[in-house]
Amino acid sequence: MTRRQVLTYTAAGAAVPPERWWEQTLHQAQARPSFSRLTVTAAQVEAVRDAMQYHSRQDQRLGGRAGHAALLAYLRTDVADYLSRRIPSEDIRRQLFSAASELVYLAGWMAFDAGDHGPAQRSFHLALRTAAEAGDEPLAGHILRAAAHQAVDLHHPQRALELAEGSLAQHRYSLATPRERALLGVVHARALALARRKPEARQALHRAADDLSKAAPHDNEPARVAFFSDASLAHETACTLRDLGELAPAEKEFEHSVRTRALPYARTHAVTLGYLGDVQVRQGQVEAACATWSRALDSMTGIQSGRVSDTVVQMRRALSPVRARGGRAAAELDQRAAAFLRTVG
Repeated sequence: MTRRQVLTYTAAGAAVPPERWWEQTLHQAQARPSFSRLTVTAAQVEAVRDAMQYHSRQDQRLGGRAGHAALLAYLRTDVADYLSRRIPSEDIRRQLFSAASELVYLAGWMAFDAGDHGPAQRSFHLALRTAAEAGDEPLAGHILRAAAHQAVDLHHPQRALELAEGSLAQHRYSLATPRERALLGVVHARALALARRKPEARQALHRAADDLSKAAPHDNEPARVAFFSDASLAHETACTLRDLGELAPAEKEFEHSVRTRALPYARTHAVTLGYLGDVQVRQGQVEAACATWSRALDSMTGIQSGRVSDTVVQMRRALSPVRARGGRAAAELDQRAAAFLRTVG
């Protein structure tokens, strides 16, 4: 991650809006006149939802840099056009604004994954406003959770905690499905761990696991949480335990995530392997770490992700002090990692 990318993120700009803002934003949206004589249709709303699912799958398989420009172009043309049209009912209006908010959120998530933190933050802010205009509280919680995740990765503990707690406040948690509640809860646990609040972090992990256990096939779940599975929970649990200094339990959770991760989620699988190797080498398991990192590099082929690249940078840093103990395998791994970083610029 470059200094420029970090500096474009502003912790002060990541605050949770005050309570009165939510109601005011919804009322303003309901009173806003249309700017076009055309009328938006339910089929066009469905098309925006379909675009969300398509670009989300591409993000998971290929990383945030792949397809990001195409998504932005779609938002600036088709989606912007739909939002300016006459809307036949309040129900259609809410559905349209929710669908648009999810797409803007995804654009932010892809920018975050690419390491473009300023644009990601601005997209999260716009997505949050659009979710408020839709009156969609669970979606607003989902977006605040993503912003909290970004703050965790950038090591802003106080801001991460504020955003994570905001994602759970009011009806954002209570109206969410069990799967989405688990996702909100485990990111809250990560923020608590970063803030060194160990007992509360553990409590949040237990609640997230309990929420995910209640998810059922008949739940009317939003597509945005389809990715969050037992493997995802294990990955985030491992990150929380690692940040609390509990490396052996973290290693077990990372291993569980690796074993159970479905194939379409290639980007996260590669990151999990990178993190697993890191906790192994920190426990003195140099040979195991080299083998894990070799698998990670194998799985990174074709993925365009700043988070994946950052994992490889960290891999080389962690390997450097113990390279002599790793022998030929460590030397070859370092060469492969350097070659990978050259290919991604």
